[in-house]
Amino acid sequence: MATEHAPTARTREKPSGDEEATADLKLGEFQNVPTLTLSEARLLITAVMDHRKSIRKVDETETLVKTTDYLDVFARFKQKENIEAVERMLTAKQELELFERSQLGTKEPRAAVMHYTEEAKTLIPSLANKISDADLQELLDDITKLRQFVE
Repeated sequence: MATEHAPTARTREKPSGDEEATADLKLGEFQNVPTLTLSEARLLITAVMDHRKSIRKVDETETLVKTTDYLDVFARFKQKENIEAVERMLTAKQELELFERSQLGTKEPRAAVMHYTEEAKTLIPSLANKISDADLQELLDDITKLRQFVE
């Protein structure tokens, strides 16, 4: 004898399936939505948690702990001033979508890669016809210098 149970969760809209980050950037409902680099996300979550802890005792969930651990490892920049400097550099590139800017700010170049722009355009295909290799190389070099000399 089977009994019927009420649904345990709200029903969700099914994703439209048209989102893709390829040569033609199609982000659906997320097109033109502000995005964060991993460094910005780390800064934001840390600030919110510090504020909450100053007001009351906060129980950190397993998900929050894992997220902050991940961001501590993979955020390229740790200091607020550096994060803001990278954001200014990326914001100056108006030809780039918000998503592309956050990806460039998060991208960790491998020191052995000679063709830095080629790697960036492979990882972020929508950059191909938006920014010249020389301009992209200059931007990536500036971001890398900031990390090497300031962090």
